[in-house]
Amino acid sequence: MSQWILILSFITSGCSMMSYLTEQGLEQAKLQWNGRNNEEFLADPNVTPEMKKKVILVEEYKKFFFHYFEKKPTDIYTKTTMLSSNAVTYLVIASPHTKIVPHEFKFPFMGSFPYIGFFRKESAEDFAKDLNEDDNLVTYIRPVYAYSTLGYFEDRILSSFFHYDDVELAELVFHELFHTIFFIKDEVDLNENLANLFGKELLREYFKGRNELLYYLSIEKKKDLLSKRVVELIGILQSEFLKLGGFITDVKADQLTERFVREVFLPDMKSYCQTLELPEKDCEIKEDWNQAAFAAFLTYEEEQDFLQKLQAQLNLDLKQFHQWLNAEYSLFKEKTKFESFTEHLKSKLKVPDAPASTH
Repeated sequence: MSQWILILSFITSGCSMMSYLTEQGLEQAKLQWNGRNNEEFLADPNVTPEMKKKVILVEEYKKFFFHYFEKKPTDIYTKTTMLSSNAVTYLVIASPHTKIVPHEFKFPFMGSFPYIGFFRKESAEDFAKDLNEDDNLVTYIRPVYAYSTLGYFEDRILSSFFHYDDVELAELVFHELFHTIFFIKDEVDLNENLANLFGKELLREYFKGRNELLYYLSIEKKKDLLSKRVVELIGILQSEFLKLGGFITDVKADQLTERFVREVFLPDMKSYCQTLELPEKDCEIKEDWNQAAFAAFLTYEEEQDFLQKLQAQLNLDLKQFHQWLNAEYSLFKEKTKFESFTEHLKSKLKVPDAPASTH
């Protein structure tokens, strides 16, 4: 799944936050300065044909996106930036030792996020180390290959995009572009899952009837089953933490998690991937799972089924659903009956009637 991050540029009084914002602002500026106009990039004989193909595809996907939503195209993705590393940013996710809950990072004006991002891997590692030592948190660092500034900057096509195949690239572009036309403050889960939903459905529209879409959807179906399996397994660890309650120490929690990953989680994942006949690159088999990694996974797996049900219930196509979301958000802001827009949307979902009694 592609991930996004907004690099903030607001001034705050905290020295550590000021240092963070300064570094991220400088790195963001480098991305902007190093961008080359796509026309220049495509005319460069030193650029490989495969890279040129990816840039042309991004332009096509962008044109389709804005045409579909009947919006005037912005200058996003009109320039290309070559990165010095495979990832463009690195997310630091943190969690308590005895819970699987993402620690929230608060930013003035922009709200709270369950992660904090760095352009430099070394800075992410230093920050994670400080969270480990000073705040007694478990941390996980996740590389990110694309992100959105939500229209605050003219986002570039990044060389990290070139690692995706044509269909994956389309979903990535649709996902990131959706963040530029719909974003709810303080509701990361909802924003991410809406972008996932719209990205996947736009993919179906763009590649309708093509063989590469059919193959991609077959793999995605298997990955969805795998994701559900991961959630089920994380639930086992969560239940163990709940049983032990306040009697478990941080050290014991770490030992329990390490043993769970080694003896239960990884063996089950390897077996399930083989059962699904899922390509190795699409499996979640990695050795660095911990409380923070599990918390990060859950952040992006909870709301999409609810959103799909809501769209189906309303019987709206994507463009109509987007218009409906905007209208509902205006109502939500005028009459704040619920604490979050997510709760407001859930209130719109009809609960099936209970079956009639046969007594």
